[in-house]
Amino acid sequence: MGKITFIEHDNTEHVTEFEVGTTLMQIAADNAIPGVDGDCGGECACGTCHMIIADEWFGKTGSIGDAEEQMLSMTPERAKTSRLGCQVKTTDAMDGLTVHLPEFQM
Repeated sequence: MGKITFIEHDNTEHVTEFEVGTTLMQIAADNAIPGVDGDCGGECACGTCHMIIADEWFGKTGSIGDAEEQMLSMTPERAKTSRLGCQVKTTDAMDGLTVHLPEFQM
């Protein structure tokens, strides 16, 4: 099991454990992380699991697909390392990952 730190927009940190293969959205939901709604249940259809990956970790999150790109393009707080948590499946290489949460979700 690895650890991921979710940091709210007010800098409140939540350190969680994860099992490889679980999405960032599911980890946040399972741990009641405030600010991650996941309204569509992980179908990449709502943008309410927007997360900003720390620069040094972004390359480990995989590539952004067309549907995710479309959802992110409508996100007002998009950053260069934005991802939708439902589209990022964890790997062993993500142990120690830091994720920042925007103030608002779509």
